[in-house]
Amino acid sequence: MGSFRLLQFNMQFGQIWDEDDPDNAPICIEDSIRELKVYDGDIVLLQEVEQVQPGGIQVVPPPNFSRLKHELTGYESVFAYPPEDSRELPFGIGLALFSKYPILSSKTVVLPGAPVEFNFEGELTTPTDRILLIVEVDVDGTVVTFLNTHLQAYFMINASSNDHPEQKNLVLQEALKIDGPMVLAGDFNSVDAESLLEDYERAGLRTMQKDMVTWKRMPLVLDHIFINKHLELEGGTVDEVSASDHHMLVAEIKC
Repeated sequence: MGSFRLLQFNMQFGQIWDEDDPDNAPICIEDSIRELKVYDGDIVLLQEVEQVQPGGIQVVPPPNFSRLKHELTGYESVFAYPPEDSRELPFGIGLALFSKYPILSSKTVVLPGAPVEFNFEGELTTPTDRILLIVEVDVDGTVVTFLNTHLQAYFMINASSNDHPEQKNLVLQEALKIDGPMVLAGDFNSVDAESLLEDYERAGLRTMQKDMVTWKRMPLVLDHIFINKHLELEGGTVDEVSASDHHMLVAEIKC
Protein backbone atom coordinates (compact mmCIF):
# COMPACT_ATOMS: atom_id res chain seq x y z
CA MET A 1 0.00 0.00 0.00
CA GLY A 2 1.28 3.44 -0.95
CA SER A 3 0.77 6.96 0.31
CA PHE A 4 0.55 10.26 -1.51
CA ARG A 5 0.42 13.96 -0.64
CA LEU A 6 -2.55 15.84 -2.03
CA LEU A 7 -2.84 19.61 -2.31
CA GLN A 8 -6.19 21.37 -2.58
CA PHE A 9 -5.86 25.02 -3.61
CA ASN A 10 -8.18 27.66 -5.02
CA MET A 11 -5.44 29.80 -6.55
CA GLN A 12 -7.70 32.74 -7.52
CA PHE A 13 -5.91 33.05 -10.90
CA GLY A 14 -2.71 34.10 -9.14
CA GLN A 15 -4.10 37.20 -7.40
CA ILE A 16 -2.12 37.52 -4.19
CA TRP A 17 -3.72 38.36 -0.84
CA ASP A 18 -3.82 41.98 0.28
CA GLU A 19 -5.91 42.38 3.41
CA ASP A 20 -6.22 46.16 2.92
CA ASP A 21 -7.39 45.98 -0.70
CA PRO A 22 -8.07 42.35 -1.74
CA ASP A 23 -10.08 43.21 -4.87
CA ASN A 24 -7.22 45.23 -6.36
CA ALA A 25 -4.29 43.10 -5.24
CA PRO A 26 -1.75 42.38 -7.99
CA ILE A 27 -1.73 39.16 -9.98
CA CYS A 28 1.49 37.25 -9.53
CA ILE A 29 1.31 33.71 -10.85
CA GLU A 30 4.91 33.27 -9.74
CA ASP A 31 3.72 33.24 -6.12
CA SER A 32 1.32 30.36 -6.83
CA ILE A 33 4.07 28.45 -8.59
CA ARG A 34 6.47 29.00 -5.70
CA GLU A 35 3.96 27.74 -3.13
CA LEU A 36 3.14 24.66 -5.17
CA LYS A 37 6.82 23.84 -5.54
CA VAL A 38 7.41 24.29 -1.80
CA TYR A 39 4.53 21.99 -0.84
CA ASP A 40 5.56 19.46 -3.49
CA GLY A 41 2.29 17.55 -3.73
CA ASP A 42 2.04 14.24 -5.55
CA ILE A 43 -1.48 15.22 -6.64
CA VAL A 44 -2.50 18.88 -6.96
CA LEU A 45 -6.11 19.98 -7.42
CA LEU A 46 -6.60 23.62 -8.44
CA GLN A 47 -9.62 25.87 -8.90
CA GLU A 48 -9.92 29.37 -10.41
CA VAL A 49 -6.84 28.73 -12.51
CA GLU A 50 -7.67 31.41 -15.07
CA GLN A 51 -9.14 34.91 -14.86
CA VAL A 52 -12.49 35.47 -16.55
CA GLN A 53 -12.14 37.65 -19.63
CA PRO A 54 -14.65 40.31 -20.81
CA GLY A 55 -17.73 38.66 -22.30
CA GLY A 56 -16.75 35.35 -20.78
CA ILE A 57 -14.34 34.61 -23.62
CA GLN A 58 -12.08 31.67 -22.80
CA VAL A 59 -8.44 32.00 -23.79
CA VAL A 60 -7.06 28.88 -25.49
CA PRO A 61 -4.55 27.64 -24.61
CA PRO A 62 -5.23 28.79 -21.04
CA PRO A 63 -2.27 31.03 -20.11
CA ASN A 64 -1.95 30.33 -16.38
CA PHE A 65 -2.34 26.59 -16.85
CA SER A 66 0.25 26.69 -19.63
CA ARG A 67 2.65 28.51 -17.31
CA LEU A 68 2.02 26.01 -14.51
CA LYS A 69 2.68 23.11 -16.90
CA HIS A 70 5.98 24.67 -17.93
CA GLU A 71 7.13 25.33 -14.36
CA LEU A 72 5.86 22.24 -12.56
CA THR A 73 8.12 19.67 -14.12
CA GLY A 74 7.61 15.98 -13.44
CA TYR A 75 3.81 16.19 -13.54
CA GLU A 76 1.15 15.05 -15.95
CA SER A 77 -1.83 17.39 -16.02
CA VAL A 78 -5.34 18.10 -17.26
CA PHE A 79 -7.38 21.30 -17.42
CA ALA A 80 -11.04 22.07 -18.05
CA TYR A 81 -13.11 25.18 -18.59
CA PRO A 82 -16.86 25.20 -17.93
CA PRO A 83 -19.10 25.89 -20.93
CA GLU A 84 -18.30 29.32 -22.33
CA ASP A 85 -20.87 31.89 -21.19
CA SER A 86 -21.02 35.66 -21.65
CA ARG A 87 -22.61 35.97 -18.17
CA GLU A 88 -19.41 34.92 -16.38
CA LEU A 89 -18.52 37.31 -13.59
CA PRO A 90 -14.97 38.77 -13.53
CA PHE A 91 -13.46 36.35 -11.05
CA GLY A 92 -11.73 32.96 -11.49
CA ILE A 93 -12.54 30.05 -13.77
CA GLY A 94 -11.18 26.66 -14.76
CA LEU A 95 -10.09 23.49 -12.96
CA ALA A 96 -6.77 21.66 -13.17
CA LEU A 97 -5.16 18.52 -11.81
CA PHE A 98 -1.42 17.85 -11.70
CA SER A 99 -0.14 14.35 -10.95
CA LYS A 100 3.30 12.82 -10.46
CA TYR A 101 1.64 9.51 -11.29
CA PRO A 102 0.33 8.44 -14.72
CA ILE A 103 -3.06 9.86 -15.65
CA LEU A 104 -5.24 7.12 -17.13
CA SER A 105 -8.35 9.08 -18.13
CA SER A 106 -10.23 12.31 -17.56
CA LYS A 107 -13.68 13.69 -18.21
CA THR A 108 -15.85 16.63 -17.17
CA VAL A 109 -19.44 16.67 -15.96
CA VAL A 110 -21.44 19.88 -16.34
CA LEU A 111 -23.15 21.14 -13.19
CA PRO A 112 -26.03 23.36 -14.35
CA GLY A 113 -26.46 26.80 -12.85
CA ALA A 114 -29.62 27.39 -10.85
CA PRO A 115 -32.39 29.73 -12.08
CA VAL A 116 -31.71 32.31 -9.38
CA GLU A 117 -31.69 36.00 -10.23
CA PHE A 118 -29.26 38.26 -8.41
CA ASN A 119 -27.89 41.74 -8.83
CA PHE A 120 -24.26 42.27 -9.82
CA GLU A 121 -23.05 45.83 -10.27
CA GLY A 122 -26.56 47.08 -10.99
CA GLU A 123 -27.58 44.38 -13.45
CA LEU A 124 -29.73 41.29 -12.94
CA THR A 125 -28.10 38.02 -13.92
CA THR A 126 -28.20 34.29 -13.13
CA PRO A 127 -25.49 31.77 -12.19
CA THR A 128 -23.51 30.08 -14.94
CA ASP A 129 -22.78 26.37 -15.20
CA ARG A 130 -19.97 24.84 -13.15
CA ILE A 131 -18.12 21.57 -13.79
CA LEU A 132 -16.75 18.51 -12.08
CA LEU A 133 -13.38 17.25 -13.34
CA ILE A 134 -12.97 13.48 -12.92
CA VAL A 135 -9.48 11.99 -13.37
CA GLU A 136 -8.28 8.41 -12.96
CA VAL A 137 -4.66 8.08 -11.81
CA ASP A 138 -2.42 5.03 -11.41
CA VAL A 139 -0.93 5.51 -7.94
CA ASP A 140 1.75 2.84 -7.67
CA GLY A 141 -0.50 0.20 -9.22
CA THR A 142 -3.74 1.32 -7.56
CA VAL A 143 -6.28 3.21 -9.64
CA VAL A 144 -7.45 6.23 -7.62
CA THR A 145 -10.17 8.50 -8.98
CA PHE A 146 -9.87 12.21 -8.19
CA LEU A 147 -12.84 14.55 -8.42
CA ASN A 148 -12.20 18.29 -8.54
CA THR A 149 -14.93 20.94 -8.42
CA HIS A 150 -15.85 24.55 -7.64
CA LEU A 151 -19.51 24.98 -6.75
CA GLN A 152 -21.77 28.00 -6.86
CA ALA A 153 -21.46 30.35 -3.87
CA TYR A 154 -25.15 30.69 -3.09
CA PHE A 155 -24.44 32.52 0.14
CA MET A 156 -23.04 35.38 -1.95
CA ILE A 157 -26.30 35.84 -3.89
CA ASN A 158 -28.77 35.59 -1.00
CA ALA A 159 -29.69 32.01 -1.82
CA SER A 160 -28.87 28.53 -0.49
CA SER A 161 -27.83 25.19 -1.92
CA ASN A 162 -30.49 23.66 0.34
CA ASP A 163 -33.05 25.23 -1.97
CA HIS A 164 -31.00 24.60 -5.11
CA PRO A 165 -29.20 21.29 -4.44
CA GLU A 166 -28.63 20.20 -8.04
CA GLN A 167 -24.88 20.90 -8.18
CA LYS A 168 -23.98 19.34 -4.84
CA ASN A 169 -26.22 16.35 -5.54
CA LEU A 170 -24.69 15.71 -8.97
CA VAL A 171 -21.19 15.81 -7.46
CA LEU A 172 -22.20 13.34 -4.75
CA GLN A 173 -23.81 11.03 -7.29
CA GLU A 174 -20.61 10.95 -9.34
CA ALA A 175 -18.52 10.31 -6.23
CA LEU A 176 -20.70 7.40 -5.18
CA LYS A 177 -20.36 5.80 -8.62
CA ILE A 178 -16.68 5.13 -7.90
CA ASP A 179 -16.20 1.56 -6.64
CA GLY A 180 -12.53 1.93 -5.75
CA PRO A 181 -10.42 4.56 -3.98
CA MET A 182 -11.80 8.07 -4.52
CA VAL A 183 -10.85 11.60 -3.47
CA LEU A 184 -13.25 14.50 -3.90
CA ALA A 185 -11.79 17.96 -3.34
CA GLY A 186 -12.39 21.55 -4.25
CA ASP A 187 -14.05 24.79 -3.29
CA PHE A 188 -17.57 23.78 -2.29
CA ASN A 189 -18.71 27.27 -1.29
CA SER A 190 -20.95 25.77 1.38
CA VAL A 191 -21.66 27.57 4.66
CA ASP A 192 -22.81 26.15 8.00
CA ALA A 193 -26.49 26.75 7.31
CA GLU A 194 -26.30 24.52 4.23
CA SER A 195 -26.41 20.73 4.46
CA LEU A 196 -23.62 19.75 2.03
CA LEU A 197 -21.23 18.42 4.69
CA GLU A 198 -23.97 16.55 6.49
CA ASP A 199 -25.25 15.05 3.23
CA TYR A 200 -21.81 13.91 2.09
CA GLU A 201 -20.88 12.44 5.46
CA ARG A 202 -24.20 10.61 5.66
CA ALA A 203 -23.37 9.09 2.27
CA GLY A 204 -20.09 7.71 3.62
CA LEU A 205 -17.55 10.36 2.61
CA ARG A 206 -15.10 11.69 5.17
CA THR A 207 -13.73 15.23 5.12
CA MET A 208 -10.17 16.03 6.13
CA GLN A 209 -11.47 18.79 8.41
CA LYS A 210 -14.48 21.04 8.87
CA ASP A 211 -13.51 23.50 11.61
CA MET A 212 -10.56 25.52 10.30
CA VAL A 213 -11.31 28.55 8.13
CA THR A 214 -10.14 28.20 4.51
CA TRP A 215 -11.19 31.59 3.06
CA LYS A 216 -9.63 34.88 4.10
CA ARG A 217 -12.41 37.26 3.07
CA MET A 218 -14.88 35.73 5.54
CA PRO A 219 -14.32 33.22 8.37
CA LEU A 220 -15.76 30.32 6.37
CA VAL A 221 -14.78 26.72 5.69
CA LEU A 222 -15.30 26.53 1.93
CA ASP A 223 -12.57 24.13 0.77
CA HIS A 224 -12.61 20.42 1.52
CA ILE A 225 -10.87 17.14 0.83
CA PHE A 226 -13.21 14.14 1.05
CA ILE A 227 -12.16 10.49 0.84
CA ASN A 228 -14.18 7.29 0.63
CA LYS A 229 -13.86 4.05 2.60
CA HIS A 230 -11.06 2.71 0.40
CA LEU A 231 -8.58 5.36 1.54
CA GLU A 232 -7.07 6.34 4.88
CA LEU A 233 -6.21 9.86 5.99
CA GLU A 234 -2.78 9.85 7.64
CA GLY A 235 -2.69 13.58 8.35
CA GLY A 236 -3.76 16.96 7.10
CA THR A 237 -3.24 20.70 7.58
CA VAL A 238 -4.80 23.98 6.50
CA ASP A 239 -1.96 26.40 5.78
CA GLU A 240 -2.14 30.13 5.14
CA VAL A 241 -0.33 31.22 1.99
CA SER A 242 -0.02 34.68 0.50
CA ALA A 243 -0.67 33.59 -3.09
CA SER A 244 -4.48 33.60 -2.90
CA ASP A 245 -7.49 34.54 -0.79
CA HIS A 246 -7.84 30.82 -0.01
CA HIS A 247 -5.65 28.69 2.22
CA MET A 248 -3.77 25.61 1.05
CA LEU A 249 -5.15 22.24 2.19
CA VAL A 250 -2.56 19.48 2.49
CA ALA A 251 -3.54 15.84 3.04
CA GLU A 252 -1.41 12.74 3.46
CA ILE A 253 -3.49 9.84 2.14
CA LYS A 254 -2.85 6.09 2.22
CA CYS A 255 -4.18 3.75 -0.44
